[in-house]
Amino acid sequence: MRCPYCNNDDTRVVDSRPSEGKKRRRRECPKCGKRFTTYEVVEKPQLMVYKKDGSFEPFDRQKLIKGIQNAIKKRPVSVEQMMGMVDDIENTYANKMQTDTTTEEIGNMVLQGLKKLDHVAYVRFASVYKDFNDVDSFIQIISELSQK
Repeated sequence: MRCPYCNNDDTRVVDSRPSEGKKRRRRECPKCGKRFTTYEVVEKPQLMVYKKDGSFEPFDRQKLIKGIQNAIKKRPVSVEQMMGMVDDIENTYANKMQTDTTTEEIGNMVLQGLKKLDHVAYVRFASVYKDFNDVDSFIQIISELSQK
């Protein structure tokens, strides 16, 4: 890390601690003796999503959160549980260094997460995601839940 005061290439880390999802590092320059702070952020690859209509767009975390919020509205699912599920989905792709996926794959991951958290939220999300057109579709998914 280059010193912002004297441009020396060699600085040393005096203190390091996590700060809001980043690493905060206090550094000192051995040449001029001045101290400065840097923040490190893990860079995740840009995830692109293939949609059902054939289009291709960047992954939108807020869009996913909004869809899940609609499913868990007035249900006993905490914001922390929902955000944990969204984080898990994002981290799955980041850990694999995967740069593209489909809405179907993301939707299935959400369904798996909601199935563990709340069956009503699961059915709500499935009804929109799987585009139910009739009562039989609802009956089928509810009977699957009842059997398990």
